[in-house]
Amino acid sequence: MAGVGVLMQAGRAWPRESGKTIRLGVVGGRFGATFHWHEHPNCVVTGVTDLVPKRRDALRKAYACDTVYDSLEEMVAKAKDIDAVAVFSGADLHAQHTKLCMDRGWHVLAACPTCATVEEAEMLVELKKRTGLRYMMAESSWYRPGCIFARNLYRAGGLGEIFYTEAEYYHDRGDLEELVTNKKTRFYEPDGSPNWRVGLPPLMYPTHCLAYVVGVTGDRITRVSGLGWGTDHAFLKKNPYNNPHWNQASLMKTDKGHMVRCNMFKLCAAGGERAQWFGDKASLYMPTEGVFDEAIQHDRMGESRPVDLPETWKSESLPEPMRHPSGHGGSAVLISAEFINALIEDREPEVDLYDSLAMTLPGIVAHQSAMKDGEQLPVPQFNRPTG
Repeated sequence: MAGVGVLMQAGRAWPRESGKTIRLGVVGGRFGATFHWHEHPNCVVTGVTDLVPKRRDALRKAYACDTVYDSLEEMVAKAKDIDAVAVFSGADLHAQHTKLCMDRGWHVLAACPTCATVEEAEMLVELKKRTGLRYMMAESSWYRPGCIFARNLYRAGGLGEIFYTEAEYYHDRGDLEELVTNKKTRFYEPDGSPNWRVGLPPLMYPTHCLAYVVGVTGDRITRVSGLGWGTDHAFLKKNPYNNPHWNQASLMKTDKGHMVRCNMFKLCAAGGERAQWFGDKASLYMPTEGVFDEAIQHDRMGESRPVDLPETWKSESLPEPMRHPSGHGGSAVLISAEFINALIEDREPEVDLYDSLAMTLPGIVAHQSAMKDGEQLPVPQFNRPTG
């Protein structure tokens, strides 16, 4: 797995001696304004952009950057002081915007998912090979304390062979009537037009689940079978994806012969991103906010005990200004630091293109399966080059 000596492992403590500074552009003023690039001693934000003036201003204030562009296209055409870009545009545009930036010669961190089609995945692999630039996906589940604990415990042999993982992402849509009538919700652009979230098939946004597989054991999903459920709602009767489902579930098989159950629900009485791992030595249960607040480890002798999850923001692998709690389960500072650290050290980031595709493509294919009444389908594989 890329980036062995990285965050929350045996990485060197700060301060690191480096005179290198990464000049960063940030695209997207919603989620993009919640990261911590400006706190890294080797990073300076030199350009920000969003199509919406209010969101451009949010980026300007968040990163104290007065170089503002009206669009990514304008940034690509005019900027002369950018080395890398953090892309937080709509999910349907991630692959397109990654290509635009890498063709310009910029390294890219992009929000999840990496792409929306198999064809886009093929394009990104060829783009990576052609340019040699770095790519990282900003997957928060990979850096949640439960995932970090499971990864380290697995690598230390504490779980044995993980033969089955249950991973889930529950994000309830709330009042269904308001989704249609309130044009100020996150499903609409400021002009009232629906955005990419309307009708998005749940399993096409699978990375918050599959980080708990790829990011723990390194398994690759090879075959999937998906099913879905929906209602007679305006968002499902007409959307650009022709998707009829609020909720989708999938059974998956990995390259190591292991099993995965992946749930992506958007209309449910539940919430959160979590997993539980079943090994031949022990099992581990991630906490669920509001249900049970402790992680539980259970061994084969029948003993169950709570375990303390790491306070990830206290890691000495983080620069001192970044050692504080942050959004999405504490992942925001870790993602920000890992991308900049990788560029400073001239290495691939931990969540590189190949891990990102391994978390993205199974969901795309599982949605296809759900539209075929659960037919088991193969998942295209993009393996990291060796040598």
